[in-house]
Amino acid sequence: MNVLTSTPVVAKRVFVLAMTVGLLISSPSTSQPQRAQETAPVTTYPAQLSADLRKLQEAALSSDYAYRQLAHLTDSIGPRLSGSPQAAAAVEYIAKEMRRLGLEVKLEKLSVPHWVRGEETAALVRYPGQAEGTTQKIILTALGGSVPTAPDGLNAEVVVVNNFDELKALGRDKVAGKIVLFNARFDRQMAAEGFGGEAYGQAVAYRSGGASAAARLGAVAALNRSAGGAEFRLPHTGALRYPDDAPKIPAAAVTAEDGDLIARLAALGTVRMQLLLTPKQLPDAESYNVIADFKGSEHPEQIIIVSGHLDSWDLGTGAIDDGAGVVIAMQTVQLLKQLHLRPKRTIRFIAWMNEENGVVGGRTYAKDHAGEIANHFAAIESDRGAGHPLGFEVKGRPEVLPLLQPMSAILQTSGAGLLQITTGTETDISPLGTAGVPSFGLWQDTRTYFDYHHTAADTLDKVVPRELAENAAAMAVLAYTLANLPQPLPR
Repeated sequence: MNVLTSTPVVAKRVFVLAMTVGLLISSPSTSQPQRAQETAPVTTYPAQLSADLRKLQEAALSSDYAYRQLAHLTDSIGPRLSGSPQAAAAVEYIAKEMRRLGLEVKLEKLSVPHWVRGEETAALVRYPGQAEGTTQKIILTALGGSVPTAPDGLNAEVVVVNNFDELKALGRDKVAGKIVLFNARFDRQMAAEGFGGEAYGQAVAYRSGGASAAARLGAVAALNRSAGGAEFRLPHTGALRYPDDAPKIPAAAVTAEDGDLIARLAALGTVRMQLLLTPKQLPDAESYNVIADFKGSEHPEQIIIVSGHLDSWDLGTGAIDDGAGVVIAMQTVQLLKQLHLRPKRTIRFIAWMNEENGVVGGRTYAKDHAGEIANHFAAIESDRGAGHPLGFEVKGRPEVLPLLQPMSAILQTSGAGLLQITTGTETDISPLGTAGVPSFGLWQDTRTYFDYHHTAADTLDKVVPRELAENAAAMAVLAYTLANLPQPLPR
């Protein structure tokens, strides 16, 4: 999951269609709720389509196909950072499985960043109250795309700020030649209340822009407090940005506990750190988006995308970010084959490459298929883990929602029937959404997602098989609905 180019989970919520009570609910800042029938006519589906949607839902909820595929991706292939041998192996495996299912498979070539982590160590070598001859180890991890320190590291004083305003107030005189630590806290209460994406969006600003802000004032390195919820001394990696108007300095994320330790010591006196980071930015590597078509019976030229991103960060094995999204989309087409269902429009499976540190897959697809945008009926992506699905967030016109009311009523039987209009969707499909394609992001329970996201703890055991199956049911039911709607969606 990458919020540098698209922030679907922090987008303003315009309204929610709650099918269980039949209400069109406005955001808290707008007017009182109105009944759906007062704003739009009731939509009905043919009896056969409704029966097929229920059959899809039941089959998905009783299947372990997605979990078995995820186990292979994470346990047998492992972390899949763009340009890595594991990323290449994952492309090959997914393409092979799609061919086994009988789909038309195409590998669309990409040139992706190839960044390698290297060694990463840090220690406090001077601090108030220090016993003679001792140091304190600091747990950290380099941010994706970071430049290295000198081969023997760097030794500098650490200054601590909580936000960009505090950094600016210090000025160049107090920042030049030093390491800046942005000790901005992840709002755990906000996440616990179901707004994990909003909490992440606030904290991640210091990961993405902190290094350059510090470099403009002469800092020699930048650290940020990890942008995540769990405080188990786990550092959270992720991509940073190096704009052209600032020097490039090494950057890393420290654990929440170590961020607080450094802040407490710095409040008492001088703190110096020995920091070593040895990442390498290698030449761009060849990789691929994996594309597999389940051809439509009546309008094969019209396309509904089901997708997740295949690349992951390298600390864990990419189970929730975003192996889960890939296998949810895989199960969508697998179920159609299993149940001998034939969509009227083409359902296109895509395993995107390079969402995490470049979005090359999503951007290249939108560019290469620009002449076919009118035939892209809709795009769906899952990239918020594998927690219980609530429904879908939709980048599109409000008139889309009543057309999907019967589908939402079916999904609500497993608690996944909400639809919500937003200003953005998931990162890989955001270029299509910007071009006018109605876009859907699986709306999942993210209360614990950011505890593990981008950490070494993003592993298979964090996925609950039943919840993964619920997500597969939601995507399959939405995709088949869209593939069989009698009318186009408003754009």
